[in-house]
Amino acid sequence: MKEKLLKKFAELFGNTEGTKVYFSPGRVNLIGEHTDYNGGHVFPCALTIGTYGIARKRADRKIHFYSMNLDRFGVVEASLDELANQEAYGWANYPLGVVWAFHEKGYTLDTGFDMVIWGNIPNGSGLSSSASLEVLTGVILCGLYHITDLSMVDIALIGQYSENNFNGCNCGIMDQFAVAMGKKDNAIFLDTSTLHYEYAPVKLKNARIVIVNSKVKHSLVDSAYNDRRQECTDALAALKTAADIETLGDLTVEEFEKHQHVLKDPVLVKRAKHAVAENQRTIEAVAALKADDITRFGELMNQSHISLRDDYEVSCEEIDILVDLAWKTPGVIGSRITGGGFGGCTVSIVENDAVDHFISSIGASYKEKVGHEAEFYTVDIGEGAGEID
Repeated sequence: MKEKLLKKFAELFGNTEGTKVYFSPGRVNLIGEHTDYNGGHVFPCALTIGTYGIARKRADRKIHFYSMNLDRFGVVEASLDELANQEAYGWANYPLGVVWAFHEKGYTLDTGFDMVIWGNIPNGSGLSSSASLEVLTGVILCGLYHITDLSMVDIALIGQYSENNFNGCNCGIMDQFAVAMGKKDNAIFLDTSTLHYEYAPVKLKNARIVIVNSKVKHSLVDSAYNDRRQECTDALAALKTAADIETLGDLTVEEFEKHQHVLKDPVLVKRAKHAVAENQRTIEAVAALKADDITRFGELMNQSHISLRDDYEVSCEEIDILVDLAWKTPGVIGSRITGGGFGGCTVSIVENDAVDHFISSIGASYKEKVGHEAEFYTVDIGEGAGEID
């Protein structure tokens, strides 16, 4: 891939002298969905698929972005003198937002830069192509401009800040954190209220992680995501009148049941119930993994999907079909929706000798029921973002 990037960069910008090449992974969340902005725990891992980038400083104030995946946009030109989200920039608003966020945090760039990217994360799949691009841009800026006092956690937080405030999606920290802090063969058990984290080896023995892309993304994803976040904020405000808490993640299931009477809106009850129960499920799931109880881990994944479908209402017909098919397939240990919802992907743990049948049988049944094909990725857990030698 490095050679392709170098060739395209030279084609667009004359030569490759002084360039550096970087990689930033996608991520999949094994369990702990919509808990990251509710002060709960998450359990994501970085993938070996992701976004590659090559960049070089310029002598002027211009910034050039080019995506080999989205060449219909051509070279998108912006300026350090006008860091504003513009519809015409399309995908380039994500890296530009990171430049803006660096400026907001006091890291002013003296010159612009040229940047070419290529990624193999499917667009709209829920595997965090936006966070991958944001963290990629962060490590590129630190590398090009010799910014040495930002940690990878800082870069993740800047990526989240840019997505919240420049691109208008009120996401939590999980995606950027997993992309920045990934570790091969480990998932990250992260307490999003404190950013305390630990790496947990993912030892699946005779099983693999299989991601299934539904190939649908419903347009309400960003607006509904922000709606869910607001509903949780409203639920928290009401629960604070009855319990001494700072986040929904501070409650056990029993404490929530004791105090839920203060929530007069049944929708808020369902949203808060998911946030509280999902946090507890995640804590239990990591304990099960550490105890080598993969069966229990799978059961908790299944419970997570039911909660996301019924209480948080972020699933959709196509995803539910994929999960139902997985649950009925021999050798599947657990399966659930992953990502923000309303389409995207499922994540399943599948016994090794069942993977081929899983892909062929679910692929055929899904196409028959929905009318188009799903895509299947048998994935490995990889490292976080950084420069490629």
